[in-house]
Amino acid sequence: MKRTRVSTVINDYIIMTFGLLMYSVAWTVFLIPNHLVGGGVSGISAIIQYTAGIPMSYSYFLINILLLAVALKVLGPSFGVKTVVAIVLASIFLRIEPMFLTQDFLNDVAIGNGKLLCSLIGGVLSGIGIGLCFSRGGSTGGTDIVALIANKYYHIPPGKVILFCDVFIVGSSIFLGEGSETITLGHRIANVIYGYVLVACTSFSLDLFLNGIRQSQQFFIFSRKYDEIAARISEEVHRGVTLVDSQGWYSKAEGKIILVICRKTEANQIFRLIKEIDKEAFVSVSQVTGVYGQGFDTIRVKK
Repeated sequence: MKRTRVSTVINDYIIMTFGLLMYSVAWTVFLIPNHLVGGGVSGISAIIQYTAGIPMSYSYFLINILLLAVALKVLGPSFGVKTVVAIVLASIFLRIEPMFLTQDFLNDVAIGNGKLLCSLIGGVLSGIGIGLCFSRGGSTGGTDIVALIANKYYHIPPGKVILFCDVFIVGSSIFLGEGSETITLGHRIANVIYGYVLVACTSFSLDLFLNGIRQSQQFFIFSRKYDEIAARISEEVHRGVTLVDSQGWYSKAEGKIILVICRKTEANQIFRLIKEIDKEAFVSVSQVTGVYGQGFDTIRVKK
């Protein structure tokens, strides 16, 4: 059990790190070189960098540490630990990645492809990166914290919360120039539109990713070795198992049917256990919409 828990924690942090790497690449490669503004603390930090010249990583870290106090109280210490790690890693990535990016590379990959394409690519990478952190109980901070609080108590999709919170931040970019250049009002309005495209793409990618990993599946397992299969699923997958009395119509033999509901991401592990124990087992799997209770979603009813 201890080894399983340790491996689970390590796996969580590896996936979070990969998500944060995607998130930081979205900003350092596609968004910052094009002077694009997204939402949340990242958008605020980008505005600070464009206007004051302070690297995004510094303001991102400081603002998030202040907001983290709210998360520690509302969402619990486990969320706080993972989020502190996420904020520190994201700040480090945002700081060191520009050191390895040459201007020629940025011109070819980002600036040369135009702001619209970079908004789309940056939005997708950012949304999936945030989703990977969310799926492991962490967050990149900022409006993500607000989104998780709203999702916890009101079951509002995180992407929508982030979208609503970010409208004002992106809109404020209309007052920004681009370095030492003086740009027209039409150019400023275009930058705001690109920012909204970026935010919408991020929010859509986030919701699509989270809805995908939260899908559930229902297993009906027919096997003479039901006791061994049930024990392994309970101990290794940590899912509840229900045994249902059964009788074959032709053979008249009595037995047990194993009923298990799990996340879609856990299905392969259950299939492996069944195959190891009883290759002749008969298995029925179906998609389940809306699973509520311990280990799944909480029933929330609007007042």
